[in-house]
Amino acid sequence: MSGFVGILNLDGAPVDSYLLQRRTNSMTFRGPDAQEIWTDRNVGFGHAMLRTTWEAETEKQPLTLDRKVWLTADARIDGRAELIDELEAKLRRRVRIGGSENGSGPERLPNDAELILLAYEAWGDDCIQHLIGDFAFAIWDSREHRLFCARDHFGVKPFFYAQLGNVLIFSNTLNCVRLHPAVSDRLNERFIGDFLMFDMSRDLAISVFADINRLQPAHSLTVSDRRLDLKRYWTLPANGQVRFRRQADYVERFNELMAEATRDRLRTNTAGIFMSGGIDSPTVAAFASELSARQGSFDLQAHTVVYDRLFKDEERYYSKLVADRLKIPIHYLGVDDYDLYDRADVYAGRPEPLHDPLARISFDQMKQLEKYSRVVLTGFGLDPAIVQSHTYGPDLIRRLRFGELAKSAAWFLFVRHQLPTLGFRGWLKNLGRPRPLDYPTYPGWLNPSFASRLNLRERWQEINAETIRTDIERPQGYSSLTSPHWPTRFEDFDPASTHVPCENRHPYFDVRLMTYLLAVPAVPWCISKELIRRAMRGRLPEQVRTRPKAPLAGDPIALRLHSPRLRWIDDFVDAPQLGEYVDRSLLPSITEEKDSNEVWVNMRPFSLNLWLQGLTSNTTNKEEEICYGISR
Repeated sequence: MSGFVGILNLDGAPVDSYLLQRRTNSMTFRGPDAQEIWTDRNVGFGHAMLRTTWEAETEKQPLTLDRKVWLTADARIDGRAELIDELEAKLRRRVRIGGSENGSGPERLPNDAELILLAYEAWGDDCIQHLIGDFAFAIWDSREHRLFCARDHFGVKPFFYAQLGNVLIFSNTLNCVRLHPAVSDRLNERFIGDFLMFDMSRDLAISVFADINRLQPAHSLTVSDRRLDLKRYWTLPANGQVRFRRQADYVERFNELMAEATRDRLRTNTAGIFMSGGIDSPTVAAFASELSARQGSFDLQAHTVVYDRLFKDEERYYSKLVADRLKIPIHYLGVDDYDLYDRADVYAGRPEPLHDPLARISFDQMKQLEKYSRVVLTGFGLDPAIVQSHTYGPDLIRRLRFGELAKSAAWFLFVRHQLPTLGFRGWLKNLGRPRPLDYPTYPGWLNPSFASRLNLRERWQEINAETIRTDIERPQGYSSLTSPHWPTRFEDFDPASTHVPCENRHPYFDVRLMTYLLAVPAVPWCISKELIRRAMRGRLPEQVRTRPKAPLAGDPIALRLHSPRLRWIDDFVDAPQLGEYVDRSLLPSITEEKDSNEVWVNMRPFSLNLWLQGLTSNTTNKEEEICYGISR
C-alpha cells in the first residue's frame, strides 16, 4: 500500500517543493522502496513506493506517459487482460510500454499505474467505469488544469482531502494531510459523538479532524475552476438474479470467479493468509494454494490467532488440519496472556480512535506477517455476501414468487429432511413491530452539553431505528456490505494504522465475485454456505468443510476484565479534552460490570482517552509523532 500526497494551490501560487517533500518523507514507513515528488507550478504530487506485485517492479510514480497528464496512485488493478483488450479496441493501437524512458528497447505490458493513465486517455472521467480492483488515485490533466480523483468500489484503499482557502491537500494517509501547516488539530465533534455511540463514524465523508474529509467508497472527486465536485460512480447491485439450469453450474461459476479474484490478488512470489478454522479463510487458502502450485516457485504461509488456556479454543486444531491438507506452513500467535489495552501506544499512534481492547492482537499478527511477506489474504466478506434473509419466505410471497418458495421448501424437505427454515417464524414474531428492540442502551455518561449541542440522543435513536430494506434480494447482506463497518475495518489494517508495510487483500470483496454471490438463489446456496461447502468438497478436510459455523468459544474481554491487574482501567487519568465529551462522574465501574454488552459500551471513553493522549497541538511534536508513531 504505497503512500501518496498531492497539493493544489487554487489561486495559482507555486507549490512549495520542500513542504511536499517533507509530506512525502513522512510516509516512508508505508512506502520504503522509493520516495519521489513532481511539481508543475501550482500542483505537486508526492509518492512513497511499496512494491507488492510483479508489475510494480516497473512502476515509477508520480507517473506520466505524455508529460501532460500525471498520476499518483495506490492501486492494484484487477482483470488486467480484459482491460487491455478494451483499451486496444478503444484506442485502436497495441497497448505496450517501451522498455526504457525514451520508449526504445523491449516492449512490455503496462503496470497498474500505467493502465489507469491509459484508461483516462481512452475514456476520460468515465475510466472509472472500466477499472476494478483496490485503488485510490489522483490525476492532474494540465491541458484542462483539472484534478480527477477516485476511490475503489468498497473503500479498501483510503483517500483523505482538505480544502482550506486556496489550497487543496489530499493523500491516502490521514496524518500526511494533517501535517500540512494549513490544517488544524481541531476535532470533528460529529465523529467523536458517533464513536462514543457506535464505535465508528456513521458518516464516511468525514474524519476525526474537522478540517479533513474522506472521499467515500465508489466516489470520484473533480476540481476545476476552483470548484470541487463529488460524484458516486457505482452502487452495489441490489436485485441481481443468477439462474442456471443445472446446480453444478452454480458451483462451477463460483470456482471460476473465486480463482480469478484470488489470482488477481496474488501476483507475487510470497503471501500470507490470516486463516481461522472455519470455512471462509480456508477456502481462500485452498484457492491460493492451487494457484501457487501451478505457478511453481511460491511461498504461501498461514497465520492463526489461538487461545490455548483462557478457554477451550479449537482454532489451532482445525487450522492445522487445513494447513496439513494444503501442505503450507502455519504460524500461531498465542494470545492467552494478552491483557486488555496492552501497549497503549497501539491506540495513541493511530490516525483515528479505535475501540478494540485487544487491538494488540491484530498489531502483533501484522508484525509477525511482516517477516514473511508484504501481502496477506483475508477471508473478510463471505458472511454478508452469502447470508440468507431472515424473512426470506415472506419476502417471496410479497413479490408473488410462489414457485421459488415451493422449490425452496421442497429442498429443505428432500435434502435436509427437515421443515423449511424460511423466516416465517421470525416474521410472525415481529409482526407489527417496526424493529426488534435489541440495540444497546444510550450511553448515559455523555457530557450533557456535548450531547445537547449535537442532538446525540436523536441521532442515536435515528441510527438504531433504521430498518432493513425488504425490496431487495438479500437485505441483511446488502445492509452489511453498504454499512460504514467495512471501510472502517479496511482502514484498521491499513499501514497508516498498523505502521507495517503489508497490504491486506480481500478476495471476497472482488466486484465480480461479490456481485455473483449476492445474485445466486438464497436456497439452497446460502443455507449454511451450501455453495462454498459444495465447491470445497475434496479440497478441504471434511472436518472443516462440514463444520458448522461456531462463535469464539469464550469471551476474551469478559474473562480478563475482573483480573486485579485491570483495576487501573477504572482509575484512568483523563486527557485534557475528554471532559468535553464524557462526564466521568456518570461512568460506572467497568471492572465490576457483569453485562458484556454494557462493558463494551462503557469502555469507549477509555479507548477515546488513550487516543486523545497521543494528540499534540505543537506542529513539530505532531510531525515527530506522525512520522514515527507506534513504530517507536
